[in-house]
Amino acid sequence: MIDIAENIKRVRDAISEAALKSGRSCADITLTAAAKTRSSDMIKRAIDAGVDAVGENRVQEMLEKHAEGAYNGAPLHFIGHLQSNKVKQIVGICDLIESVDSTSLIELISQRASARDIVQNILIEVNIGKEPQKSGVLPEETEKLLDFASKSAGVKVLGLMAVPPVDGLSDKDCNYFEAMFNLYVDMSTKKYDNVSMEFLSVGMSDSYAQAIQYGSNMVRIGTAIFGER
Repeated sequence: MIDIAENIKRVRDAISEAALKSGRSCADITLTAAAKTRSSDMIKRAIDAGVDAVGENRVQEMLEKHAEGAYNGAPLHFIGHLQSNKVKQIVGICDLIESVDSTSLIELISQRASARDIVQNILIEVNIGKEPQKSGVLPEETEKLLDFASKSAGVKVLGLMAVPPVDGLSDKDCNYFEAMFNLYVDMSTKKYDNVSMEFLSVGMSDSYAQAIQYGSNMVRIGTAIFGER
């Protein structure tokens, strides 16, 4: 059986080391367990071992595990590509929707949240590498989307998220991390209602240490916690 608790300890140690290099501590970094295809039992073990949140990529899978009580004891994040017709199924269930990248999604989330008399926390997903096959708003369009979100009832933006290109963690990859941090800092200087730049969600199992060194304060870790699928 995979020792999830031991894996989380190793990840926490690596987070601590990376955070120290950037003048922070492990406590400054939110560890989200990326749980796509993982069983409810595995998720519960990760929560018991102290992950800060659980992230899911697929709405139907998330709803099934939610009904099983898999996420009890930890905030639930949606971290995958969000289709418009799935919005009504996750608003109010997820503590944070990390992958919002268009005015149309913001409108739908706003409408659903307002109808339920709640505020849905979101992150704006940025396509920092400008890759055509990936979702996310282009970096130069981020401010415009934040401005739109700030005027939308029922939503609150808590920061930015990205899945940068990764190719062996070259200097070019680190440039993407740095560019994402610079964008985050720039957006943090803007004064918008309903926008609070608390989180920069960048870094996965193969890149989280480097992402933290370049300023990320939320990482989404799957394989390093749960093992290979």
